Amino acid sequence: MMLVIFTDLDGSLLNHHDYSYKDALPSLNRIKKLKIPLIFTSSKTRIEIELLQKEIGIKEPFIVENGAAVFFPENYRNFRLDLPKYNGYRTIILGREYSYIRQFINKVKKEIPIRGFGDMTVEEIAELTDLPVEKAKYSKIREFTEPFILEDISKLPLLEKKAEEYGLKITKGGRFFHLIGKDQDKGKAVKLTAEIFRKNMGSIKTVGIGDSKNDLPMLQVVDIPVLIPKINKEYEKTNIKSIIRASYPGSKGWNEVVWRLIDEFEKAEH
Repeated sequence: MMLVIFTDLDGSLLNHHDYSYKDALPSLNRIKKLKIPLIFTSSKTRIEIELLQKEIGIKEPFIVENGAAVFFPENYRNFRLDLPKYNGYRTIILGREYSYIRQFINKVKKEIPIRGFGDMTVEEIAELTDLPVEKAKYSKIREFTEPFILEDISKLPLLEKKAEEYGLKITKGGRFFHLIGKDQDKGKAVKLTAEIFRKNMGSIKTVGIGDSKNDLPMLQVVDIPVLIPKINKEYEKTNIKSIIRASYPGSKGWNEVVWRLIDEFEKAEH
């Protein structure tokens, strides 16, 4: 039996305020030592995730832009992957292309005060996200979805209606709303990824870790759902049964739960 961990990044593995994963290093080191697949499942872009994987020192599949696409490294663990090639990966694409989403934004913004990352400078994004400018520029290199701010929140229902007519939908992350394809979410991407692991590895136990509304579809499809509290210590509302609630926000809460789950898993294996 293999443990497979799907994790959100911002507000979960990474602290909300400083994007640090320092407090999660004890568990991250254990994950690497035990060769547990750690699958970043984030609203971040492919380039942002590639850089973070490199920094942490892992090369695993990952899910980008709120479930828009799953990227498997070529020759990953000798898996048989009957998937199309895209940018050096084997890929499942569930999202719409970015140009289509920008087309929609340009169409509705005369009527609805919406500002997407495509309308902002790198400096503005850096200010809104608390990211350094050199990292903020990577969040602009989008392939499938658009984070945005809505100046008049009362216009959200109208925007949702128009998005639906366009084959899109809106989800909420830690800091932004996101315009995404109607056929994508983190849950669908996690489910398809887990199926590939089961085909290639046999028995697996899936863990899902998140803190926001856009993580709930993922937490609904894993064996062990974990909810990290937000920075104000409150939890996203959910009625998912047997959910584990971490005691602390960000990387500290992440480390606490993952350490305990690996302990329990190793005991059960022996």
